Amino acid sequence: METIKIYNNDLSGKQLEKAADVLKEGGVIIVPTDTLYAVACDALNPKAVERVCRLKGINPEKTNLSVICDGISMASEYAKFDNYAFKLMKENTPGPFTFLFRAASSLPRAFKGRKIVGIRIPANKAIRDLASRLGNPLLSTSISYQDEDYGINPELIAESYEDKIDLMIEGDEGSLEPSAIIDCTETSPIIKREGPLPLN
Repeated sequence: METIKIYNNDLSGKQLEKAADVLKEGGVIIVPTDTLYAVACDALNPKAVERVCRLKGINPEKTNLSVICDGISMASEYAKFDNYAFKLMKENTPGPFTFLFRAASSLPRAFKGRKIVGIRIPANKAIRDLASRLGNPLLSTSISYQDEDYGINPELIAESYEDKIDLMIEGDEGSLEPSAIIDCTETSPIIKREGPLPLN
């Protein structure tokens, strides 16, 4: 496992290129977000997605998978949302929210025909820049941990995942509070899980 240390949630051009290359080759990485650290991969790479699901013990046919996008424009390629949902995202992103939308037909086959997709646009510049450099979303899921220190301390996170991932991006300490989940598949949004910030 390789490690990239960053400060102020900012990846240099060379660091961005290295991380994007790992993703393009089907690698699995750990990245800081605006909530918990996340296990991530190229969402358009089926083998990488399967690897993340195995690592987390996720059944992709029964679990709503989430992708990190660099902004609303990228999100609109993979999720169906109306003007109201667009306004909701514009007022609350980047931020600690996962919005559940009807999946667009362009969603990769790795998602096994799921009808709903979670969209994340985190308030963390490094991960948004990485999605932008890659040119498509990152599949993401929060890291697993048993001890709280291993949930927030990047060096301990790296230690616990050392033989399971290809690259660790070490930023600031993480949070133990997950993002809010907002279900936008019905006529009005439903808060499925409260998060660090209220919905605007």
